[in-house]
Amino acid sequence: MPSTALGWLDFLVPKDPSSRRIARDLRFGPDSRHVLDLYAPRQPRGPLPLCVFVHGGGWDSGDRREYGFAGRALAALGFLVACADYRVFPQAVFPAFVEDLAAAANWLAGHAKEYGGDPERLFLVGHSAGAYNAVIFALQPARFGAPALAGRIEAVVGLSGPYDFYPYDVQQSIDAFGAYPEPLSTQPVNLVTPAAPPMLLAHGERDTTVGDYHTVRLALKLRQAGVPVVERHYPPLGHPATVLGLVTVLRPFLPVWRDVSQFLRSRVVRPPP
Repeated sequence: MPSTALGWLDFLVPKDPSSRRIARDLRFGPDSRHVLDLYAPRQPRGPLPLCVFVHGGGWDSGDRREYGFAGRALAALGFLVACADYRVFPQAVFPAFVEDLAAAANWLAGHAKEYGGDPERLFLVGHSAGAYNAVIFALQPARFGAPALAGRIEAVVGLSGPYDFYPYDVQQSIDAFGAYPEPLSTQPVNLVTPAAPPMLLAHGERDTTVGDYHTVRLALKLRQAGVPVVERHYPPLGHPATVLGLVTVLRPFLPVWRDVSQFLRSRVVRPPP
């Protein structure tokens, strides 16, 4: 049974009826945290684009099993979705948790055809620390162990992510990043190039955990580089609300799902060759 409030929420709320979990506890690496679950539409149409959902937790906690609502929501849009765990502090520090995302993405691309997916099309969605992981990985996939995925990441959704937090000012970032010898290279705002994939960056203006200036600064860097970016700020929302906006019963009250679904659908649809 669930052991946290988020786990109970995921257990109790209704999920998107047009999607389902198709596999659980699949291993993508040697560590006990290298595990993912897969979600897909109940009636898939053609090879499905791939999506990795990256949960948050401040780089020292988090559990993929509490985010079935997110996997089901994204799968209902027509994705083959992997909800993957990753190593966290004190077991791991930067860049290990981003390398774990790279390993999960490599695994998903390598096994996509077994589950009806298209290995050439990859999307990333993350919340909080997971948004950081997704964004920095998308900016430099080869750096973290996935050179074959360079150019294949079609879009990224970052919900309430930290992208510009050096000098480190909270214990979680000090723990996770303080030993890395090149701190400026840990900040996504410093790594933007014109090759970055399109992004949706969304943030609650009442977020006291990760200030929405992170989204403002990264969106500005993307625009300056000529990268398509959709920037959304929600005045009444705090830190957890952006990911809770994916919950079916909360969607009428939170605008997040509307923006996420519209953005992903616009990026999934390709013009004819």
